[in-house]
Amino acid sequence: MSNGYSFRASVIGTLIRTKRPDVPLRVALRNTAAVVLPLALGLMFGYPQIGIGIAAGALDTMFSDQPGPYQQRLSRLFLAALAAGAASLVGFLIGDWVLPMSVACAICGFFGGLLVVFGPDIARVGMTSMLLLVITAATPTDLGGALAGGVLIFSGGMLLAVFSIAAWPLQRYRPERMALATVYRGLAVLARKQQHDGEAPALTDAMDALQTTLLGRHHARGRAMEAFRVLLELAERIRLELVAMAILETTRDGMGEMFRNDAARVLSATADALDAAEPPQRAQRALATLQASERALLAGGGAVGLAAHIQALSGQLAAVVRNTHWAGSRGEERAQREETTLPDTLRSASALSTLRANLTPHSVAFRHAVRSAVVLTVAFAVSRYYALPHGYWLPMTAAIVLRPDFAATFNFGLLRVVGTVFGLMLTTLVLRLTPDVVWAHVAVMGVLCVAFRYLAGAHYGIAVAALTGTVVVLLSFEGVDPFEAMSDRVLNTALGSGLALLAYLLWPTWERHRARSALSDMLCAYAGYMEALVAPADSRSRYEVRAATRTARTNAQASLDRMVAEPGTPAVLRELAETLYANGNRLARTAMALESLIDVGDVPEGWSQVGAFIGEASAALRAQAGALTRMEAAPMPPGLREHQRALAAALARHKDRGFADAASRLTDRLTDNVDTIAHVVNRRSTAPA
Repeated sequence: MSNGYSFRASVIGTLIRTKRPDVPLRVALRNTAAVVLPLALGLMFGYPQIGIGIAAGALDTMFSDQPGPYQQRLSRLFLAALAAGAASLVGFLIGDWVLPMSVACAICGFFGGLLVVFGPDIARVGMTSMLLLVITAATPTDLGGALAGGVLIFSGGMLLAVFSIAAWPLQRYRPERMALATVYRGLAVLARKQQHDGEAPALTDAMDALQTTLLGRHHARGRAMEAFRVLLELAERIRLELVAMAILETTRDGMGEMFRNDAARVLSATADALDAAEPPQRAQRALATLQASERALLAGGGAVGLAAHIQALSGQLAAVVRNTHWAGSRGEERAQREETTLPDTLRSASALSTLRANLTPHSVAFRHAVRSAVVLTVAFAVSRYYALPHGYWLPMTAAIVLRPDFAATFNFGLLRVVGTVFGLMLTTLVLRLTPDVVWAHVAVMGVLCVAFRYLAGAHYGIAVAALTGTVVVLLSFEGVDPFEAMSDRVLNTALGSGLALLAYLLWPTWERHRARSALSDMLCAYAGYMEALVAPADSRSRYEVRAATRTARTNAQASLDRMVAEPGTPAVLRELAETLYANGNRLARTAMALESLIDVGDVPEGWSQVGAFIGEASAALRAQAGALTRMEAAPMPPGLREHQRALAAALARHKDRGFADAASRLTDRLTDNVDTIAHVVNRRSTAPA
């Protein structure tokens, strides 16, 4: 097809695409323990209903057990457990009445879907409430039973929360240390690269996660946090130095490569020390080797143009090793307490303001909320009107499959159907091979639950197969024959997935209509970053601007990925998006290298001329970003090339030859970047949306 989209390739890719599991095995085991232990105890002491209720609550909230500071994790799990308990209470109470339940489905579907504006963690809370509402409606009861059921399901979620934060007193800062270790390993990879064709996505994601962990609303507040925040600042500066060295390196004797490899060893050893919460002894030895390389490089005169960066990087790595010694609970008494709030550029608006801003048909979250409300209500009504056996699987599947974008809805629907069929077959086979003993079935359920939690991020279809088996075995303890109604469950799953996809096709939110806006936001963020270099303020302000830039670039990448996975995306628009994203990244690296010229010490004497040129380039970039959203031709930057040549001639008379040469090369590169982006926008200014 001309637009590069192939339905067959999309189906095959969805079925065979796997990733490395992103859930530590210990997390899968503790989540499974929260599900299996109450069930086993309930069976042992003759209270199976209590065990099943608590196990169901833990099973439905386990995906809210995500990485992060312990306080943040506890708040998230409490919210998930509370939503699950409340939805269960409503389902138990009014499950017999179709009309009130339909209204409840519409309300729960709308507000549950609207929660996507707060990110995937909170969105899971909305999905959990939808699931529990329709599942518990299948077994309505009186007020006393409804209260008891809701409390049991809430208790299951809180039991899982207790398991999640059980190590809080012993490993108070473990999430912070793990996030820092991930970033420093990414920096080690960056240091070993001969050329930087683009910042590793993993490092970008790790920096975003670290920023939220250390500076977010629920960040820890112990004395060790000072060291953690210093390490975060140092990570940003080290990244700048590594990018600058890769761009500016002029050595030919391999000494620069040796220095970068030594830096990588320091960074890797630092990450290991953070992982193990131990003093950075290996990092100290690696630092001594690096300092020897530094002396040899500078004494040999082979670091022309790089001396300032080498000295700055060496000093930063020394500070990293020093602060790693104080990082963690063991160094709290030696660290000074310093409270930090989230920077203005990163602080979210109030929840109410965010929701109010998205109550418009132009909002992706609003459209998803309406689709969720309609699909959940229709699925429930159909299951009741036709009295479908095990009909709750229909609205349950629809709630799970429906996503804010087409690609995710299609992929989840396909994998849901395939995984359900495979899971039912697998469960039937396993249960027929195992002894017909309660404890054998409990063991099978535990294995399946571990597999589901561990593999959910690796391959959703395999995880669904394990989840299907887990649910079937759990229901068997309530008297539901695990071998009957296989065809009913498969039919309801297929209908639910099809209904979700149909709703999306009838009222879509195609990413191709939003891609230009995301790319424009990215270019505007780059322009803002460049403007922060015109008259350099303190490094803290520049750090905040870089953080906002990184967020805009991540959003643009996500938009591009979603658009490519959609059918019907015009090839010309896809080419425009991919080309702009690639050239935008090149411009960002040039800006980072320019910042490194002022980040190694005082602002150079000739920076006022360079800053004025950067301001001119940023204004041209903003004009191109505006033209992109209006689908107009962007004016080529008037005289930008001539102004750069005049700047280079002025810099040639500068007494600091290293600074002058670097500034001339980088402003020339910046001119090429801006000119190229203008050319791309003009060439594809009328690309259809």
